[in-house]
Amino acid sequence: MTDVLRRGRASLAFGFFAQGVAFALLVTRIPAIQDRYGVSDALLPVFLAAVPVLAGAGSVATEQLVKRVRPSVLLRWSQPVVLLALLGVGAGGHGQVAVLAVALGVFGLAVGALDASMNMLGVSLQRSYGRSIMLGFHAVYSLGAILGASLAWAGAHWHLTLWVSYLPVVAVLLPAALAGSRWYVDGEPVPAVERSAERGTVVFRLLLPLCLVMMFAYIGDSTVSNWSAKYLKDVLGSSEQLATVPYNVYMVTTLVGRALGDLGVRRLGAVAVVRLGAVVAACGFAVVAVAPGAWAGMLGFTLLGLGLCVLVPQTFAAAGRLFPGASDAAVARLNIFNYVGFLVGAPLVGALGDAWSYRGAMLVPMVLVLVTLAYARSFAAQPDRYGGGHERPRTADVGRGSNGL
Repeated sequence: MTDVLRRGRASLAFGFFAQGVAFALLVTRIPAIQDRYGVSDALLPVFLAAVPVLAGAGSVATEQLVKRVRPSVLLRWSQPVVLLALLGVGAGGHGQVAVLAVALGVFGLAVGALDASMNMLGVSLQRSYGRSIMLGFHAVYSLGAILGASLAWAGAHWHLTLWVSYLPVVAVLLPAALAGSRWYVDGEPVPAVERSAERGTVVFRLLLPLCLVMMFAYIGDSTVSNWSAKYLKDVLGSSEQLATVPYNVYMVTTLVGRALGDLGVRRLGAVAVVRLGAVVAACGFAVVAVAPGAWAGMLGFTLLGLGLCVLVPQTFAAAGRLFPGASDAAVARLNIFNYVGFLVGAPLVGALGDAWSYRGAMLVPMVLVLVTLAYARSFAAQPDRYGGGHERPRTADVGRGSNGL
């Protein structure tokens, strides 16, 4: 049993890692993609918005597919599609906008299925472990994103074409992900005593607080990823080189926070960790809004990484605890609000910055993150408590592996 769990956990962690690398390689090379295909500034936002919209559709489809196919199977085949679609993005040439549209469309649909199935397995595997491990998976994703961003920087620095940058990464990650998928674990069946009528069906009224927290967290995250460099340069007067640092700092502190977060959940409980994360993130936005200079702004983005990093993994975990008899459906629906927050965040801050001020615009995600405090009780343990003295013993039945389709 222990070996099955360990292999399942390690293989799923690699899946999170590969997804972090792939997504970072896409989003950090947007200017190069625009130049390669000759996409106009007016058309670029349409392409960028299409990816999260299609990812949301992919997540919706996954909710239906997992009624017939195990999440491990969806993850096994959606991850290679994402990697191949990334390679497709780099394969076209100037004027071949249709190639870019198809590649991004496939990437969006596949990444929605990938994100949903990946977190479904994480939630069910956490249940099998009987203790908090979700933050660790998302920490590995952050590590992958840091590596992907670093590889993208190297590609830009050496003026490599997109397909030359992407091909070695795909050539390594794709076979490794397929090999690792042999050990995915779908999780244990839910005991009948926990499969009540309400908790075996996703009641959106009960899921809504978690959906809002997910959306607010991604509004905050997209604010950092889209506006941190511009804010430091245009508002705080930093150099162009220094303006590239805040996002890297944010990603590193996100990694650190998530690496330590599971221990915090085990010791303090999920509610306390979520409340602390929301307060720290709000303080980060406040520091950014009033920062007198670039280094103070950097401190604010550091706090943002430490605060926001715990919200998304704990939201997925809370959905699994809230609906143990329908955790896959709950995760799929919750995952849609990941993309809603991503779609709303950047345009919202940009519009407020242009119409009012970018300092004032930073207060809006600050307030939204603080609203999380009102919903913190939705993160309370249901039959299980992943906190000090309340861990339930590991179960003997770890569910089905994914070797047999």
